[in-house]
Amino acid sequence: MPRLEFAAARVRLACAAVAIVAFAACRPATSSTASTLSAAEREAIADTIRARITTAANLSAGDVVASLMSLYPDTGRVISASSGRVTTTRDTLSLDIAAFWQNIGQNMRQPRWEWGPMYIDVLAPDAAVLTATYRIPHTTPQGNPHTVGGAWTAVFQRRGGKWVIIQEHLSDFIPIG
Repeated sequence: MPRLEFAAARVRLACAAVAIVAFAACRPATSSTASTLSAAEREAIADTIRARITTAANLSAGDVVASLMSLYPDTGRVISASSGRVTTTRDTLSLDIAAFWQNIGQNMRQPRWEWGPMYIDVLAPDAAVLTATYRIPHTTPQGNPHTVGGAWTAVFQRRGGKWVIIQEHLSDFIPIG
């Protein structure tokens, strides 16, 4: 009988140890979470990200591809999901943006990027996520009005004092009806 009691005590002790480790692993680290930021600090981060993305999407400001690529880190992995594809490198993303601009963007007459609602959640002093809708009304080369757009979710990380997109998903708007 003592052997069974000893085994049961070991099982209870092991379960307690697992519970303590799980609790500690799931508990947020308060020193680096958004909860340590004041409302003003969170709003300042959101304003910075909003300004960065709005400036980069200005289609009348010179090199559109370079402007959009300024949103991404110069080195390291960049995950981008769009149009049913996933890319994982800055070089591939740059080629995709350049192809879009050469095949579609340059054929737009008087395009202007318009933002819908922007939702920015600051996750930590160096991490935030943006979800927004956008549309680009323009005229086709034949003179017809046309609009492309969609929704964009982007994970930003502050690297070297600069907010950059490290993961994103773009969902194209498809008109119904």
